[in-house]
Order: sequence, then C-alpha cells, then structure tokens
Amino acid sequence: MGSFSIWHWVVVLVVVLVIFGTKKLRNVGGDLGGAVRDFKKALNTDESSDKLQADKLEADKAEASTAKAAEREKAD
Repeated sequence: MGSFSIWHWVVVLVVVLVIFGTKKLRNVGGDLGGAVRDFKKALNTDESSDKLQADKLEADKAEASTAKAAEREKAD
C-alpha cells in the first residue's frame, strides 16, 4: 500500500501531460535547468571571490609586517 507501482507513475505522467501539455513542461524543464546552472555558477563565483579576498588579506598582512619592520629599522 505504501509503494507505488510503475503503472501508478505512468497514469500520473499521462494526467500531467494532458493537463499541462508538452510545450509547457518543456519550458518548465528549461527554466529549472537554467536555475540550477545559475545557482552552481553563483556558488563557484562566491568561492572564487572568497579565495581572492583571502589572498588579498594575506598580501596586506605581509605588506604591513614589512612596513613595521622598516619603521623599526629607521627608529634604531
């Protein structure tokens, strides 16, 4: 009773096709695929941005420590 056979799914698919039609389902599938693609692209962009920011922060810290060392040498 809890599981559906293949025939239940075939009937559901036929009903959905009759109600929405193939063109509308094709458009929905394309929109869903585009949304997933954009989501993956945004995730990759965020990871790249985070990495670039971390690299910039590291460079800034190194520059600051070099500047402090130069000031100490001038003070001596």
